[in-house]
Amino acid sequence: MSHSLRFEVNCSILFTELPLLERPAAVRAAGFDALELWWPFAEAVPADRDVDALVSAISDAGVQLVGLNFFAGDMPGGDRGLVSWPARSAEFRDNVDVVVGIGERLGCRAFNALYGNRVDGLAPEAQDELGTENLVLAARAAARIGGTVLVEPVSGAERYPLLTAADALAVVDRAGEPNIGLLADLYHLAVNGDDVDAVLDRHTDKVAHVQVADAPGRNEPGTGSLPLERQLAALQAGGYAGWVGLEYKPATTTTDSFGWLPRERRGAAAATH
Repeated sequence: MSHSLRFEVNCSILFTELPLLERPAAVRAAGFDALELWWPFAEAVPADRDVDALVSAISDAGVQLVGLNFFAGDMPGGDRGLVSWPARSAEFRDNVDVVVGIGERLGCRAFNALYGNRVDGLAPEAQDELGTENLVLAARAAARIGGTVLVEPVSGAERYPLLTAADALAVVDRAGEPNIGLLADLYHLAVNGDDVDAVLDRHTDKVAHVQVADAPGRNEPGTGSLPLERQLAALQAGGYAGWVGLEYKPATTTTDSFGWLPRERRGAAAATH
């Protein structure tokens, strides 16, 4: 893997053997400086004390939060975001200020807005109109702290309409705000049959965040057949200088799953070597 890209740990899929508030310290102990999270609470607007506890756990561990998802509904139950879901649009809007508030407190500037599944009995165009409206609203809130809203193609959710980079970029273009970008999850794109090399060749300038897992299996790099090393090098050559989130299911344990990445390349200091 390229030496100057910075790797960070998604603590909603890794270190899940630990309680949420213990995961930031585990990230630090494993040699990383940064982490990202799916929305870590059960509701759009959690109690202040729960937010404070999370903020403290991350600050006290001495790690940086570099990515946070907006509330996306019941992910284990199949929900994939509220952005284009009329019945739950108000929850998304209520969540925006909470997300941006956490970002402001922790210096996080990347916020992933899962778009939402298609809903029965509703024209896709109506969902897209609402989706555009809500992305604009989220982007303007994030802009107050210099933040970026991310739009992500996702695999494994049959009603989720954004499968390829082109699908997501069409949504980004429709919203038209300068601080909305593509979340390029190299695993999801590959599994959905996108031409990942062509995407990176043409659209690196639109990529605002990157995540990796290998396929098949969605386990750590090296367990499957994806050319992740080459693709990350292509991103870097194209000017991408952001974070790479490790968003994979560990084949055995979380700690064992970092073996592919030498310890000296885990921290942000590795980016300067």
